Amino acid sequence: MKTKSILLSFSFLLMAGICFAQKNKNARSIISDKVAIKKYHSKEELDRKQKGELLVLYVERIESLVKLMPYIAFATKPGVTLTTLGIPNDNENRKVLDAQFEATDEFLEQNEQFQKRILPYSDTDDLIAAILFYEDTLKALHEYSEFH
Repeated sequence: MKTKSILLSFSFLLMAGICFAQKNKNARSIISDKVAIKKYHSKEELDRKQKGELLVLYVERIESLVKLMPYIAFATKPGVTLTTLGIPNDNENRKVLDAQFEATDEFLEQNEQFQKRILPYSDTDDLIAAILFYEDTLKALHEYSEFH
């Protein structure tokens, strides 16, 4: 009798664990937390930086834009999930979102390799202008959310 009750209790625990495991698929944020940049710069600040520092800033800004731009119809800041948007957080939608994240990560890896190899040949003034443009674009995207 004691064995039956232990076996029955164990079965219920196992079934409950399986049920909760199916429902516990947390929705991932559509926009990565890595989108935010720590600081916006002025031209004067950038003029004082070494080219190596500028290259790092340039690549970071590209990464932020690539991780943000495809999703501006949904949101411009991290924290928004499929569920938040009213999109079913089912297996198919999670697979599509995961595939998108993987493709983005692969693109960014390839882009970073390219940038590290080719970007050092760029003119410093052009590099500074590009960083300022990317930062202005990021500022505009954050302001965009206030208008809709």
